[in-house]
Amino acid sequence: MNAEALTLLAEQAAATLPAAVAQIAHGELTLAVAPDEIVSTLRTLRDDPRFQFTTLLDVCGVDYPERPQRFDVVYHLLSMRMNRRIRVKLQIAEQAMVPSVTGLFPTANWFEREAFDMYGILFSGHPDLRRILTDYGFSGHPLRKDFPLTGFVEVRYDDEEKRVVYSPVKLQQEFRSFDYLSPWEGARAAAVLPGDEKAVKP
Repeated sequence: MNAEALTLLAEQAAATLPAAVAQIAHGELTLAVAPDEIVSTLRTLRDDPRFQFTTLLDVCGVDYPERPQRFDVVYHLLSMRMNRRIRVKLQIAEQAMVPSVTGLFPTANWFEREAFDMYGILFSGHPDLRRILTDYGFSGHPLRKDFPLTGFVEVRYDDEEKRVVYSPVKLQQEFRSFDYLSPWEGARAAAVLPGDEKAVKP
């Protein structure tokens, strides 16, 4: 979509959806809305003949642990008739609930389950909000930024027991703190090597 058509779409959206804040960046239009406005906003974008965003491509989460409204929930819509895309996003606190949009777009069912599984985002009115990618009894939400990289348990098939077993993760070496200043940081060279000007001289 060219810049003129994108600007026109932003103006139409702002006029039709006064509660939404339109922003154009990197050739894409994003509408920011309040959580309680998401269902009405997506219904308008789907049903209004000027928009016709009839396909929900994705619902995903973004984690900002330092914010009081920890998560962004992002909806990606496509209008095949108009050949254009739009992004709608909202901010939500960790234990707050987002209204489910499965009544508008059946494809939201699995997308919302994935956002719940990976981030712990809760969707009110969802018909079957349970994990979809992680195993039964999984603890935590793997895409949160405070989730450990190693996870909590190791899953493997035990050939003697003939079943999948879970065991706590045991690291042979704890994580190290890297400063990334220089690959030669610990070297005991007589002189500073070319390209190693950031290192402290011995």
